[in-house]
Amino acid sequence: MTSPEQPIPKPFELVAGHAALDLINTLDNRFCETGPEELLASYDDLLRFASQSGLLTAHQAKKLKCLDASEAERAKVLQKVKELREALAAIAYAQLDGKNLSASALVTLEDYFKQASFHRHLTAEQRRPVWSWRGLDCQVMAPVWLLAQAAVDFLLSEGSSQLRCCASETCRWLFLDASKNQTRRWCDMKVCGNRMKARRFYARKAE
Repeated sequence: MTSPEQPIPKPFELVAGHAALDLINTLDNRFCETGPEELLASYDDLLRFASQSGLLTAHQAKKLKCLDASEAERAKVLQKVKELREALAAIAYAQLDGKNLSASALVTLEDYFKQASFHRHLTAEQRRPVWSWRGLDCQVMAPVWLLAQAAVDFLLSEGSSQLRCCASETCRWLFLDASKNQTRRWCDMKVCGNRMKARRFYARKAE
């Protein structure tokens, strides 16, 4: 007897322009009154996200998926990624809202970055030293280290000055505004932009 085919997971909407911001966006509708929607529901979801974001190759993600790791170990990794995500979100939204940065969030982020740094080493590439990762495809914690490094790289980069959030109050997905006049307002014009346009149209019609 053949088992029914599993539905193909929906791809992540990577609209932020940086993996660290796309990670924050994996808690969808973060500010909605009815509650947010968790898009990282499993370790496999995490691997898909890391692969789609370009942090892991498809081959590396496949090897990690097949690792001899217990469900408890995988769940622990997922929990750590979410802790990292929320620390990063606290810092990013504080910057956007002109608030003081959370000391505890900074400590959490620093702790994960230090853990990640133990798994990098200097190698030579085209006669120049470069940072490389050790054994990414055989460590169940690899996604945590990669995302921690991406988070710190973003926060300390000049590009962080382009940080913006979607104008939809329930969405507020983060993104880098690389538009010519720095006027981008929506995470995705096809979704939140059109939705807001429709609301304004019907409001004017009602008046």
